[in-house]
Amino acid sequence: MEKALWYLLVGTRGGKNRVRIIRSLDERPRNANQLAEAIEVDYNTVRHHLEMLVEHNVLEKGGEDYGAMYFLTDQFEHNRETFENVTEHMEET
Repeated sequence: MEKALWYLLVGTRGGKNRVRIIRSLDERPRNANQLAEAIEVDYNTVRHHLEMLVEHNVLEKGGEDYGAMYFLTDQFEHNRETFENVTEHMEET
């Protein structure tokens, strides 16, 4: 998970939006449309980031299609300290 977080948040464009998505989902589960509104990013951009985060086991999807809700995975929760360390590094640069 550590490598995935470094890749997703620091190694690619869009890392800051992915952090914003994760922090938003930490508050409560949301669907893609709710996330787009919450972080004020285009819906299609949010969908792209959600797919990447699901692919790397940071998020899990509950349900199908438009109303599918997204949640932080247990694997992410076990690596929350790593997430915080990575985001601290992002703020330094």
